[in-house]
Amino acid sequence: MPVRVLLPNAFQKHTSNVREISSTAANLPELVTELESRFPALRQHLRGEDGQIRRFINFYVNEEDIRFLGNEKYSFKDGDEVLVIPSIAGG
Repeated sequence: MPVRVLLPNAFQKHTSNVREISSTAANLPELVTELESRFPALRQHLRGEDGQIRRFINFYVNEEDIRFLGNEKYSFKDGDEVLVIPSIAGG
């Protein structure tokens, strides 16, 4: 069940400019683990020292915030499009 994962420009320096991958991850924890495995430099940007996904990293499935779909319990479906979006703060 492949899902399309789109990575933001801010992460592309850690992915050798890869902007999109296809993943067979069943859920969000598996996807994050796969991203870290493919792109080890992303780990520090995806997870805090406690091993949890950083609060400012948002995941959208088919343009809907995954938190409203069940977050880590949501099971990806064939053809889902997952956007990884880091929040950007400014002043």
